Amino acid sequence: MINSNQINYRIIGSDIQIVEIELEPNRTVIAEAGAMLYMTEGIKFETKMGDGAEANQGFLGKLISAGSRVLTGESLFMTHFSNEAKVKAQVAFGAPFPGTVLPIDLSTLSDNTIVVQKDAFLCAVLGTKISIQFSRRLGAGFFGGEGFILQKLEGNGIAFIHAGGTVVERTLHNETLRVDTGSVVGFEQGIDFDVEPAGNLKSMLWGGEGLFLTTLKGTGKVWLQSMPISKLARALRPSMITSE
Repeated sequence: MINSNQINYRIIGSDIQIVEIELEPNRTVIAEAGAMLYMTEGIKFETKMGDGAEANQGFLGKLISAGSRVLTGESLFMTHFSNEAKVKAQVAFGAPFPGTVLPIDLSTLSDNTIVVQKDAFLCAVLGTKISIQFSRRLGAGFFGGEGFILQKLEGNGIAFIHAGGTVVERTLHNETLRVDTGSVVGFEQGIDFDVEPAGNLKSMLWGGEGLFLTTLKGTGKVWLQSMPISKLARALRPSMITSE
């Protein structure tokens, strides 16, 4: 069990990971609908509109904030898990596809913010603000693999995101990194991402790397995944067709 300033947690598994969070009495975590795997006695859950980051926000504000999540393909509602017992209790969350659960301490990042692909968020401590961010480049939206709409996580606590396969963390220092499309999990605010052609016409057509590559430029941390769910689906499709 890892002891942080906000919560205690442990990552369970190797290839298909889950996160188990230990909550002190009267502490709460928020999660995507359907992400809960198990919970011990004392944990109570409630489905609410929005992430609860702004308790004083009016109904209209909550509706607009929560409604923006629909654009990312997520549910209008989020589930809040609270420990109402007088002792510690545990709740665990699992990702919807095989891969890695990555804990991110938002307080250590630039502007306390990380931008992630639209389906990467798993759970976080209460107070984490979850909103959307539009891609500023048409090319990135059409060909970058992440689409026009990304998720932005802001706060001072721990957030957990999930990725396909193995996760690689790199820190760029005013550098450029070229990445296979769809393999970007997340990046700090100081990173700009776009797409560019994958070499000359011959390389694009016959190189096996696709027509475009994602480019990450700037200074900050980036997180990459070795097996995006889209790539896994493409790999499985021929065998599924053959079996039929």
